[in-house]
Amino acid sequence: METPVSAEFASDTTYLNTSTCGLLPRRAVAAVRALAEANGTGRGGDGPGSFEAVDAARASFARLAGVPAERVAVGGAVSVHTGLIAASLRPGAEVLLPKGEFSSLPTPFAVRGDLRPRYVPLERLAEEVRPETALVAFSAVQSANGRLADLAAVRSAAAAHGARTLLDTSQSAGWLPLEAGEYDYTVTAGYKFLCCPRGTSFLTVSEEAQESLVPINASWGAGEDRWGSIYGPVGELAHSARRFDESVSFLSYYGAERSLALLEEVGIGRIHTHATALAARFRKGLASLGHEPVAAGDSAVVCVPGLEHRHPCLRRARVAVAARAGTLRAAFHLYNTAADVDRALDVLAEAG
Repeated sequence: METPVSAEFASDTTYLNTSTCGLLPRRAVAAVRALAEANGTGRGGDGPGSFEAVDAARASFARLAGVPAERVAVGGAVSVHTGLIAASLRPGAEVLLPKGEFSSLPTPFAVRGDLRPRYVPLERLAEEVRPETALVAFSAVQSANGRLADLAAVRSAAAAHGARTLLDTSQSAGWLPLEAGEYDYTVTAGYKFLCCPRGTSFLTVSEEAQESLVPINASWGAGEDRWGSIYGPVGELAHSARRFDESVSFLSYYGAERSLALLEEVGIGRIHTHATALAARFRKGLASLGHEPVAAGDSAVVCVPGLEHRHPCLRRARVAVAARAGTLRAAFHLYNTAADVDRALDVLAEAG
């Protein structure tokens, strides 16, 4: 893609590993470095950072997700957001999940001990929703194989049975358009396709669903008046989803503010077109080499069974991919080019 992207990234490898960790743009690196230097010298004033950057990142993510900023809570990890939701369910509640989900989603429900997690194949998720299902929790794009969920079908089935929905967009937000308001909850790790530093995550919660959540992670930062809430129990929690904020790393959010601004400048629709076209080019090239990727539809994530053993040779050739669940996984994003695709295919062809 053209500038501002080309001037923002400094990778010296063929980087096809965004599903593991996205590259930080130069502007994010500069913001983190500046705050770290200020923290190290005391030039930053009387604190480790400003909530202005946190709230700017919140607002930017909200625009990308299609919801008001008042519906977004921030934190450091998807599993903590999921744990908050798990804690809100009544004992014995059924939680429906796809088999093989990334562990941050199912584990908080499994460890409670008094819930009933039920696991079904992804392609049967919608048809397996039943009247006793309290929550359907699933990823828009599967980490293990790049497969896309049938979002509309699951939403429809959940609505028909009165079940709430929790969508994990960690492998999709940043390249796949998102309307978070169509779900009761969404959770997103910021350090993948959102190109934020690790330690940034986002929870969206509908106004109705907010009423059932207890802000068990609340600190003074979740108060309606932050600076008036620093001693004793918080007297008045934020009226918005900010009441579910965790205490955050300012270093991470200083970077996140800049990264999310870049994604807004480029546009998710444009990134989607670019990334999925590169993925299609890669699938076509793999087929010409006799390899059959997982049928993942129009996904920016491509997984190839039986090629996991090629991971070391790709790494030696400075082609960054991942080995996951018996597959070789490549992920394409705004900073990738057709030359990256062809380089990976050339290395695979040479390896035989």
